[in-house]
Amino acid sequence: MSNNNRLWVVIPAAGIGKRMGVDIPKQYITVCDKAIIEHTVEKFTSRNDLQGILVALSNSDQHWSTLELSENNKITTVTGGEERYKSVYNALCSLKNKADDDDWILVHDAVRPCITTSEIDQFIADLDHLNGIGGILALPCFETMKKANTNHEIEETIDRKFIWHAQTPQMFRYKKLFLAIEKIMNENIFITDEAMAMELAGYKPMLIQGTHSNIKITDQNDLKYLESFLRQEI
Repeated sequence: MSNNNRLWVVIPAAGIGKRMGVDIPKQYITVCDKAIIEHTVEKFTSRNDLQGILVALSNSDQHWSTLELSENNKITTVTGGEERYKSVYNALCSLKNKADDDDWILVHDAVRPCITTSEIDQFIADLDHLNGIGGILALPCFETMKKANTNHEIEETIDRKFIWHAQTPQMFRYKKLFLAIEKIMNENIFITDEAMAMELAGYKPMLIQGTHSNIKITDQNDLKYLESFLRQEI
């Protein structure tokens, strides 16, 4: 990362994850002796270019304070929102008097612990070299894609060469991202990721090809994959 670009990391972690079918938020499920969120956040804590990590937590969170990671002085917690983008917005608001307009804001899912530090390094280097407004990790689609109606009937086949599966990290300049999310909130538009806010603001984020291992932990099968992945890292 060039000397004039500083990095802040935002981890939205206010979700409940009901699909997992457990009685705690899935980011706090223990795999290989650590909570999933610990495996995730620790991928960023040793970065030399890091200015700080902001973890957005639910008002009712009772688990974060029990983690050893909560004592790390590089990490600040903020109150999360009922939607992901509101959690990110709250984190950005907390940086108003700290972040410069062109600082990089890297947003990463709390439950994507299978990202590697080398993948993070390459992602940041690629976007920093392009020196644009930012972009996201994503995977090109290799399957045949079908558009369905409400009855689950196929309406058309979509040209897959234009289809990518969005992942995280997603990284954008502080001021541009802040204004983009503020705009959609003022207009009561629902978004599913930061790139969508930037798109609606008129920008064209870059797609940086990621890896299939960078999964979002959603169900029990993903936990088995995570355990296998972590044991290979050791």
